[in-house]
Amino acid sequence: MLRKKSTKSAEDAVASLAISAEPPPPEPTDDAEKPAVLILGGCGFVGRNLVTMLVDRGSCAYIRVVDKTMPAMAFLSDAHAAAFKAPVVEFKQADLARQQGVDKAFAEKEFKYVFNLTYDAIPYGQSDEVYEQRVLAVSKLAGAAAKAHAACARFVELSTAQIYESTDKAATEGGKLKPWTKQATAKLKAEEELRCMGVPLVCVRPATVYGPGDVAGLSPRVLVAAAYKQLNEKMKLLWDSKLRLNTVHVTDVATALWHVARLPQPEPAYNLADKSDSSQGSINAALEAIFGIDTGFAGTVGSTAVKAMGLKGFSEGVNEKHMEPWAEACKKAGILNTPLTPHIDAELLAHNHLACDGSLIEASGFRYAVPQLTPETLRQQVDVYIGQKLFPPML
Repeated sequence: MLRKKSTKSAEDAVASLAISAEPPPPEPTDDAEKPAVLILGGCGFVGRNLVTMLVDRGSCAYIRVVDKTMPAMAFLSDAHAAAFKAPVVEFKQADLARQQGVDKAFAEKEFKYVFNLTYDAIPYGQSDEVYEQRVLAVSKLAGAAAKAHAACARFVELSTAQIYESTDKAATEGGKLKPWTKQATAKLKAEEELRCMGVPLVCVRPATVYGPGDVAGLSPRVLVAAAYKQLNEKMKLLWDSKLRLNTVHVTDVATALWHVARLPQPEPAYNLADKSDSSQGSINAALEAIFGIDTGFAGTVGSTAVKAMGLKGFSEGVNEKHMEPWAEACKKAGILNTPLTPHIDAELLAHNHLACDGSLIEASGFRYAVPQLTPETLRQQVDVYIGQKLFPPML
C-alpha cells in the first residue's frame, strides 16, 4: 500500500517503469471475501459500464455508486439500468466537488477499492475554472478521503492519454507530458496532486473511448456522419487520413480498471489503446461502411489556412451546419430528448495526434477483449442508442 508521501511529478513517477509481471489474484467466490467498492461518477460513460461488468461477474459484495446525476436522468440502456437495480448496488446522489458530497460518498462503509471516474462527463470547451472545480478539486477531495479511509487498498484515477505530447509516435507511460486540452491539463494536475498526497494510487490513461454509452468519444464523429447522410453530401474533415486517433473500447476500459485495482504491485500509470492504431482514415472508413457515405479531408494546406483564420469561428460554423440535419432527423423520428450531439469543440480540431502504446498493462496478464476498431464494433453503440430511441433509425 502506497502511504508514503511523494513529491514526484506524474512524469517523474513513471520515468523508470519496471514491468509488472505479477497478475492479480483470482477473484474470490465466497461472498464473505468479495470486496466493497466505491465508484465515483458511476452514472457516466465509463462508470455505468464498470458497474454493469462488476454486477454481471458477481465480483463485489457491495457497490456504492455516487454521482451528481440520478440514474433515471442518465440515459442508461436497459442493460445498464438493470445493473443499477442489482441488490449489491446502492446509489447516492452527491456533488463531489464539495466536501460534504465526498463525506457522503465515503460514509458508513469500508471500501477496499475506490474508482474516480468523474471527469468523463465534463464537456470540452469549458473555462479553466470549470475544470479546476470539476476535475482537479474533485480528485483532491476524493483522494484525501481515500487516504484517510483505512480500508482503501487502491485509488484508481481515470485520466486520459491527451496528457502526452502530440506526436505521431505512440507515447509510453514514461513519455513526455504536454497536455493539449483543458481537460487533460486538469487531469495531469490531478495526477500530480494525488501522488504528492501519498494516495494508494494507480492512474489509467485511455485513448479515445468508444462503445455503448459514448457521448464525447467517437460519438460526435458518428453523428456528423449521420448528418452528412441526411444532407447527401461528402463528409470532409480537417487535416488528413494519417492524423492518429487511437481508440479503446469501453469494455476493455472497465476490465482494465478492475484489473489494475487488484494488482499486487501496480505501476504508477497504465495507458489503454487497442491494436487498431486508429487514425482519421480508419475511423472514416468505418463510418463510410456504417452510413454509406463518402468521406475525405481538407489536407494540410487547406486546414492550415482554416487554423490561421481561427478554429473557434470555423467550429461554430460547421457545428451549426451539422446540427440542423441532426435535429431534423431526430424530429422526424419522434426523438424529443437525447444526450447525443454532433458538436465538436475547437480544441479537438487542431492538428493533435492522440497516439499511445497500450501494451504495458498486458505484461500483468490483461488482454484486450476488443482489440480492433471495426464498423461492427463502432456500430454497436449506434444500435444501442437506436434501441433507446435516442438515435434516428437511419441505418
